[in-house]
Amino acid sequence: MKQRRERLSTYLKEKQIDVALINSPENFFYLTGFQTDPHERLLALLVFPEADPVAVLPGMEKGQLLDSGWTGEVIGYADHEDPWLMMKGKMDERGSGVQTVSIEKEVLSYGRSESFFGLFDEVGVEDIAPYMNEMRVIKDESEISIMREAAELADYGVKVGVEALREGVTEMEVIATIEYELKKKGVTQMSFSTMALFGEKSGQPHGNPGDRKLKPGDLVLFDLGVVWKGYTSDITRTFAYQSVTDEQRTIYNKVLEALGASLAISKPGTRIGALDQTARDIITEAGYGDLFPHRIGHGLGINVHEFPSMSHLNDGILQKGMTYTIEPGIYDPSVGGVRIEDDVLITEDGYETLTKTSKELRIIE
Repeated sequence: MKQRRERLSTYLKEKQIDVALINSPENFFYLTGFQTDPHERLLALLVFPEADPVAVLPGMEKGQLLDSGWTGEVIGYADHEDPWLMMKGKMDERGSGVQTVSIEKEVLSYGRSESFFGLFDEVGVEDIAPYMNEMRVIKDESEISIMREAAELADYGVKVGVEALREGVTEMEVIATIEYELKKKGVTQMSFSTMALFGEKSGQPHGNPGDRKLKPGDLVLFDLGVVWKGYTSDITRTFAYQSVTDEQRTIYNKVLEALGASLAISKPGTRIGALDQTARDIITEAGYGDLFPHRIGHGLGINVHEFPSMSHLNDGILQKGMTYTIEPGIYDPSVGGVRIEDDVLITEDGYETLTKTSKELRIIE
């Protein structure tokens, strides 16, 4: 964590930025190692080019921050106190005046920006988010180790979901079983709302699970992930229940082919957009292009959706240590939908799939 903060301080010095205000819980965690949800209260980290950083958080959480290993200065404020004025005092202590600040422009709310900028007479503003994305996009070995564990738990969630399938069970009953069993493994939070979609509902890319009961001939789509030690996983698998039609099998195999083709070119130096375009071309040439409405995937790490966007328009280049999803899909409510998703790590000369559940079509009896 200290090296990350030092890297950020070096960047601020190079860009002649006097202070960075980090107030997203994700970037706070990345730079401090402390994960928390402050709810409506302010959580922030003040980072300076040369002076030591200052953590700002509700006083009731100060002890937890210190227990996590933080040894720097802390502003632990009470609900009746104004943390912005307390921050101003710390900034005044660390320099002769603030001329330029850097914020997370898409994170800092309008109200909080008024409070922050009200501390200064006149100040230049930069966006720190692009640099934070650049830092976070390459995972170190400790992050990769945690993400492997998170992916293993996602695989387990799919296994539990499959074992819970029986005629007449509802989508929500299956989800309840998955999340209960994962909690027994120590998972306190899912990456997003768990999906179990049956039949025609699997033909909705982001369908809403409910009381739909499972029946023979349904395709069953699971999409789930966990937050584990601050990092996320995200897996999708599709199964057939008791039987499968020729059209369902055709769609499944085409999605699997598209996934495999994108994985095959996943290596350092590949243009990111090529992954999407490769899969999209396969699905389009098969006549299903209009039924593949989303990008091939997204970056994965502390956030389940983070930089980079794996769109065909992305001219960025894959690098060792990047982690992301590949998740092509074909969605036809009259037949059922198929999506297959893996979590992918770029290695020295290729890739590793962190999610290991078999991708071959399986008929659940």
